[in-house]
Amino acid sequence: MLSPPTSGAPGGPGQGPGQAQGGGYGYPQPGATQAPPPGQGFPQQPQRPQQPATWSATIGPDREYFMAMMQRSGPEAAGLNLPAYSPEQQRTLTGNQITIGRRRHSTGDTPDIDLAVPPEDPGVSHQHAVLVQQPDGSWAVVDQNSTNGTTVNGGEEPIQPFVPVPLQDGDRVHVGAWTTITVRRG
Repeated sequence: MLSPPTSGAPGGPGQGPGQAQGGGYGYPQPGATQAPPPGQGFPQQPQRPQQPATWSATIGPDREYFMAMMQRSGPEAAGLNLPAYSPEQQRTLTGNQITIGRRRHSTGDTPDIDLAVPPEDPGVSHQHAVLVQQPDGSWAVVDQNSTNGTTVNGGEEPIQPFVPVPLQDGDRVHVGAWTTITVRRG
């Protein structure tokens, strides 16, 4: 039969030189400070692989953006009218990139977000912009040197072509004469 170590060494019961404070045979003494064994005491984060967040886009006409564009545009915009009715589109963002533009009828090339569907936004280039998934699962927008540019969150100055602009939950990407693409996480 084994007995727990006895007191006698400096530092308290069961401690000899170089031994940690605590009781014998792995049982802590009352009042001893000792880290709990793994999985006990302090909550730990689950070690399951982290799934990337799901992102979605809502695409539709934006009156506020259209009015701001009309004020900044030249005489060529005078004939544009905001469509009376255009249902919003919903799209889950999947893959590494989502192309934004207008279908090319001559070649049949169709972007992932096709803004040539009625009512067609005439201010959108055929290859206008791309949403690019980032390593952390978030998204960025990259203007593809479009004719009319791409703005974010109501900015007056278009973003620089071919430079990714990171997007946050709820950010609005403006393309063409009236189209706004709102990205959402979750």
